[in-house]
Amino acid sequence: MIIVISLMVCGIILGYAFKERNLKFVQKLINYAIFLLLFLLGITVGANEDVMNNLDSIGLEALLITLAAIAGSVLCAWGVYHFFFMSTK
Repeated sequence: MIIVISLMVCGIILGYAFKERNLKFVQKLINYAIFLLLFLLGITVGANEDVMNNLDSIGLEALLITLAAIAGSVLCAWGVYHFFFMSTK
């Protein structure tokens, strides 16, 4: 955990130091890193026999959790937009 926090702090310091420069390439690097992590996560899940053998019961629970998370995110985003960004006329 110390390594993760240290890397985050180093990134914040570098971002602050180079804030005047054009760092648009960083967004592309972040996207590629996320895609790679998702791909590797898929390989790990596919190689796990326990997960694959119980996919029918895990799949239904995962679907319900996913739908609840999406609904909660949409509701929270609507609330934030409504209360903070909607102009009152």
